[in-house]
Amino acid sequence: MKTKKPKLAVWKFASCDGCQLSLLDCEDELLALAGEVEIAYFLEASRAVVQGPYDVSLVEGSITTPHDAELIQKIRRQSRYLITIGACATAGGIQALRNFQNVQEFLQIVYARPEYIETLETSTPIAEHVPVDFELRGCPINKHQLLEVLTAFLHKRRPNVPTYSVCVECKRRGTVCVMVAHGTPCLGPLTQAGCGAICPAYNRGCYACFGPKETPNPASLMGWWKAKLSVPERDVTRALRTFNAYAPEFREEGERHAPTEAG
Repeated sequence: MKTKKPKLAVWKFASCDGCQLSLLDCEDELLALAGEVEIAYFLEASRAVVQGPYDVSLVEGSITTPHDAELIQKIRRQSRYLITIGACATAGGIQALRNFQNVQEFLQIVYARPEYIETLETSTPIAEHVPVDFELRGCPINKHQLLEVLTAFLHKRRPNVPTYSVCVECKRRGTVCVMVAHGTPCLGPLTQAGCGAICPAYNRGCYACFGPKETPNPASLMGWWKAKLSVPERDVTRALRTFNAYAPEFREEGERHAPTEAG
């Protein structure tokens, strides 16, 4: 008797498509994966559409429109497991910078006919709208971590994805700490591993592409930045407001250092 393959769906919301491209970049591994699952919905790779329900749904992108908010509810109902991939889906993405300003002002400045634009006031992660079974961080995600997560869910086990910081990756590759050696501000102590510590390897500080690690201490690091590296308050906020600006740990610390209207 032929065993029915699990159905895999890949969905896109507000994003750059980089995390879906990471899946396509798996190449040989993707061929092996395709032999284990039925890729039922993946418009980045194929126009073929198989109706749900789906065993696993991968969701890239943040919720930015009323249509998005309705569609993600439908996807959740059709999916046994829902996994969010990338900074947009897990923390609102770079577009979540709108959350700190008045989006109506942006509409008036950017669009000649803003009345035709239907958008929400905020860009928010998927988990703020529906229950999520796993969040895979990164901008973009690490393709090896993605394969691990998919394999884990298909075989009903817990994914083995690191929760420690980029600093551990620096130690493993023998990279000298850029903050200690050069006084370069670096978010590595707060950031989840996954990139292989690329930026510090080239004498640049970490930009926190993979979002906050497990139990970070941003107040301590930002205090050290200010006291030891003389980083101004405004630059502290800017450093925390990038790809994962709306992650709670970064959002709260960024707001604490944000200049007031009077200042």
